[in-house]
Amino acid sequence: MEFVVFITGKVSHPLTIDPSVWIFDERKVDLNTYFDLPKDEEDELTKYTKAISKQWDKEITEGSEPPKPTNDNVIKYKRQELENGTFGMPFLPFIMNAQPDEVVSEVIVESHDGRKEIFSLDVAKQFILQFSQVGKPLKEDGPVHILFGDGSNRNNPIKNIKQFTLK
Repeated sequence: MEFVVFITGKVSHPLTIDPSVWIFDERKVDLNTYFDLPKDEEDELTKYTKAISKQWDKEITEGSEPPKPTNDNVIKYKRQELENGTFGMPFLPFIMNAQPDEVVSEVIVESHDGRKEIFSLDVAKQFILQFSQVGKPLKEDGPVHILFGDGSNRNNPIKNIKQFTLK
């Protein structure tokens, strides 16, 4: 089994994604708390754009700051969090990076066992792709599991994901 996921179909940029590097990505979400916290009405892309704009404005007006020295306890805590956490990644940024054609209205999810499921593009944009369970990659039934944005299938995610085809 390959440990990568593909995004293909009617897109400008087909993607090959390696979920094993997501542990270092700042966009990851902690699945132990993600579905229990209140949701912001803004989507991830809008929040990201606002944060980058704010940082840009600050650096233009005040100049940039050199990195501050870190405390060893903070590093140790973060390491423990990564080694014991269960994490997922929002799927929306990957859809946006693939740049789907305007006619795309559905996403076909293909599993390693040949199973295919069809979702609307709007539903797929809300997917959270789980990539770790208690600090370990999903080697047995991964590389990712699909969780719906509302968490309704968090106890029974779609597993063994191989490819997303945008049609």
